[in-house]
Amino acid sequence: MKIAIIGGFLGSGKTTSILKLSEMLTENGQKVAILVNEIGQIGVDGDTISSTGLMTKELTSGCICCSISTSLLATLSGIKKDFNPDILLIEPTGIAFPAQIKANIQDMDSELFTFAPIICLVDGKRFIDEFKQIPRFVINQIAESEIIGINKIDITPAELLPGVVKRLKDINSKAKIMQFSAKRNDEKFQELFDHIYHDSQVKLSKELFEQAAYSMKMSEISTYSTEYSLYMKNIDMNTAKFVNERILQEIKGKVMKDSSLFVGHMKGIMYLSGKIIKSSITSFNESPDSSIYETEDNADRKSVFKILTAVTGMGNKEVQNIVDETVSNVFESENIGFENIISSQPHEHHH
Repeated sequence: MKIAIIGGFLGSGKTTSILKLSEMLTENGQKVAILVNEIGQIGVDGDTISSTGLMTKELTSGCICCSISTSLLATLSGIKKDFNPDILLIEPTGIAFPAQIKANIQDMDSELFTFAPIICLVDGKRFIDEFKQIPRFVINQIAESEIIGINKIDITPAELLPGVVKRLKDINSKAKIMQFSAKRNDEKFQELFDHIYHDSQVKLSKELFEQAAYSMKMSEISTYSTEYSLYMKNIDMNTAKFVNERILQEIKGKVMKDSSLFVGHMKGIMYLSGKIIKSSITSFNESPDSSIYETEDNADRKSVFKILTAVTGMGNKEVQNIVDETVSNVFESENIGFENIISSQPHEHHH
């Protein structure tokens, strides 16, 4: 079983990239499984990916690179035994270190796994802002990678790209740097498929292995996730999309009062019968972006709303208060009944 780890900071486009790569790999006769790691107890992206019919597993309640290596081993063994895919795509949380994940797997001393090159995605439009806010954290992810993908070039001003490339080369001169749009699945992005399908890096180099073991720097990200049951009748897709986006936009506004140039990611997902509406914000200067996915859910399934907020420049309790207050106010104003199911404790992530 070959393992491809596709890392990158929050909102760099990992989920979109994995969906596109899975489609290409499947079309080329590969049996594909996906392992998703979320920061909190609430899984978000795993449901979105599994709605496409792909075999998907989730690891929650911690960062895969430093706190759940035992669960990782058990999960990998289970995937190998029960599904036996040709390729396993791992989507770590955006605050993980991909080389540390690879080192953890190699520490298992298992002959069951080989590896594609370590891939790190960066958002070309946001990279300079991210680097200014949390340089040690961003540097570690980039320095440990074998392929660096500058994603979202379709929305990145062309004049920014030379500076992004230069900064990346300064950090990691050995990595292959690629520029593409995963969302558009352009020709350059399709080259990434070749590196996963054909390339093989069986073992992490000794130098990178040692670097990974000591690269656990402070990420300075506070996170909070929570989940609600919703009680409503005859809500249409446009209304659901509006509610999703309003919640995220209002959370963003409140966060910016204390952290005007925050770096992070906010994701809200609403589950209605047969559909998933996913909305996200990846930058202080962006508005919510939404996608709708078809599912095979039973029409009687209860409606659910999940939200994950991860931002810099704030304390953990502040993040929880903002999210809880905003979600409650929006649901009440839209006459949507709700009940909190479960929430992860707010968490300031320090490696």
